[in-house]
Amino acid sequence: MRLPVCCGLLVVGILSGCVSKQAPVATRTPSVPSTATNTNQAAAKTTAQQPVPAGAIQLFDGKTLDGWRISDFAGKGPVRVEDGKLILEMGTMTGVTYTNAVPTMNYEISVEAMRVDGSDFFCGLTFPVGKDPCSLIVGGWGGGVVGLSSLDGQDASSNETTQYINFEKGRWYKVRLRVMPNKIQAWIDEDKVIDVDTTDRQISIRLEVEESRPLGFSSWSTTAALRNIYLRKL
Repeated sequence: MRLPVCCGLLVVGILSGCVSKQAPVATRTPSVPSTATNTNQAAAKTTAQQPVPAGAIQLFDGKTLDGWRISDFAGKGPVRVEDGKLILEMGTMTGVTYTNAVPTMNYEISVEAMRVDGSDFFCGLTFPVGKDPCSLIVGGWGGGVVGLSSLDGQDASSNETTQYINFEKGRWYKVRLRVMPNKIQAWIDEDKVIDVDTTDRQISIRLEVEESRPLGFSSWSTTAALRNIYLRKL
């Protein structure tokens, strides 16, 4: 998303908006080697539905939207299931919300996510932390920002979890999130990108993703593909 730096949280409906005093972000290159364009295009067409890992619950069956509803975001794009993938078509914000019960602590969620088209976040994962909601943003603020929204009122672009990763279009990334008492951790592929102590922290979400509660995925001005969505209690 390319907006003036003065817009910040005052822009209604923009989850990946910018802030007037953005904290420096760390730049990280994923440890998994890059693949060629032809390989990426082939991967985008591959179902690659994996067996359910031991001890995990499959949240998306790769065939239907059973257990999910389309999030009622303003300006949302179409949502469909195709070749084992959950496709969030480009809109202002497009997403799905899980309709079954989920744990609120001591659990782990994993998903494979791809930016198919567009240039903003392709995996906005909203999740419960006890009684409070939070969001993990992957590829926001113009394409590369990763972080939690929000900690003490500061969103993913402006708190200590903020960093920048150069995400390739057409490539699958494995995202894993772990929620424990006083700690939130996240990995992208094999890299731990978030490890934050949440003791005495105010945890919240931006108003734009209320429709994702308690658990949901969203994308902003981007076509995203998701697959192999699992939840495991710790």
